[in-house]
Amino acid sequence: MQKFDLIVIGTGPAGEKAAVKAAYFGRKVAIVEKESTYGGAEVVTGTLPSKTLKETALFLSGKFEKGIYGIERGLEHEASVEDFMYRKNFVSASAAQEIYENLNRHGVTIYHGVASFEDPHHIHIQGEKEETIYGENIIIATGSYPYHPKNIPFDGKRIHDSDTILQIRRFPSSLCIVGAGVIGCEYATIFATMGTKVYLINDKEQILPFIDQEIATDLVTQMQTAKIEILFNKSVESIKPAPTEKETIQVTLKSKEILTVDMFLYAAGRSGNIKLLNLEKIGLNVSEREQVFVDAEYRTNIPHIFAVGDVIGFPALASTSMDQGRVAVAHIFQTQDLEHLPSHFPYGIYTVPEVSMVGVTEEEAVKRKLDFYMGKARYSDMPRGKIIGAKSGFLKLIFSKDELRILGVHIIGHMATELIHYGVMLVEEKKTLPDLIGQVFNFPTLHELYKYAGYDGLSNFTGHKVKP
Repeated sequence: MQKFDLIVIGTGPAGEKAAVKAAYFGRKVAIVEKESTYGGAEVVTGTLPSKTLKETALFLSGKFEKGIYGIERGLEHEASVEDFMYRKNFVSASAAQEIYENLNRHGVTIYHGVASFEDPHHIHIQGEKEETIYGENIIIATGSYPYHPKNIPFDGKRIHDSDTILQIRRFPSSLCIVGAGVIGCEYATIFATMGTKVYLINDKEQILPFIDQEIATDLVTQMQTAKIEILFNKSVESIKPAPTEKETIQVTLKSKEILTVDMFLYAAGRSGNIKLLNLEKIGLNVSEREQVFVDAEYRTNIPHIFAVGDVIGFPALASTSMDQGRVAVAHIFQTQDLEHLPSHFPYGIYTVPEVSMVGVTEEEAVKRKLDFYMGKARYSDMPRGKIIGAKSGFLKLIFSKDELRILGVHIIGHMATELIHYGVMLVEEKKTLPDLIGQVFNFPTLHELYKYAGYDGLSNFTGHKVKP
């Protein structure tokens, strides 16, 4: 029987980074993957595929280029679903290959098969051959899977979850999406950009409740401009599948309204991917949504077993999952290099337009009774914004009244997920408006949004408002 210092279950962003870090520090490491490819949801069904589809939709539709230079860019041929999926497949395959090569470079032993616990230290692997390996320490990084309500007759052909939507073989003429969270909003804008009529059903009064609601309201406006029909405070009662390919799906809402659509996507929640691990045999504590309970070090109730990534729930971001894996290894082997995540990290939502944020929202500042001011700058006012034809989008700063310290940065617009990283530094390092305004930025760039939002905030603070 092979014995290892660490066994990692899952090759997604959390598992891969944990395995290669432990191997880098000279530990004997094994990693187990049940799928035929590497990378988990990051590579196969989530992060990279959906973001690549967004960029493909923008390119094929010419959304940002139309009319900017006084001409209308036309396509040589009508975009097909093969065009739509080509780059997604290429990026996913390339990323999976890089993960495989990274694991090999670090000397990580790779096992293919389904992993399950025989006891707290022994992992049984059901693959081409059955074998059992021993781990002094174990990290569970098995990710998540789409939640399936019982009243949704998923078939993976026209009634989809957020995994199977990536295997469509034709564009839907119309699409009903349930769930106005990150995944639902991203797919709504992607398909609307490609010309699909989209209905977005949300059981609440607002979308994306964790982001600044001025940003969320602007996103709703832009989605509606893109002809996405958002149905607030609505939920699905039943779905009648289409008897034939030429007929429509009937979606009955609890309000008794009926939508007839070509395809349906349920994108409201994911559960921890633990069903095959046999965790009940070792007494590991999990939640009703099959997520593993961990402490601040990502340690479970069994001291030598850790869990990281989507399988532990919020925030379920590829970026944070990677560092959760690294932090867990730091605590297992006392590497003394990365013992916790930073107190502030960015959220990126790859809608059209993009949304990104870090730190305190306006609603949170009000709830916490902070004494604060705000400053804003619009893309359309920036020379770089004019060059790229930006007609909407803005950056919003929230800062304290007493120290002028920047508490939050919120962006909606082109490349928001790239621009936010300077905001992360401002918030994490407790920079002030004078610190920001004193910086020099390349001209013309979108980063000038920060400086002019700072000037706007300063004018709000002093009461000397020059520009409305």
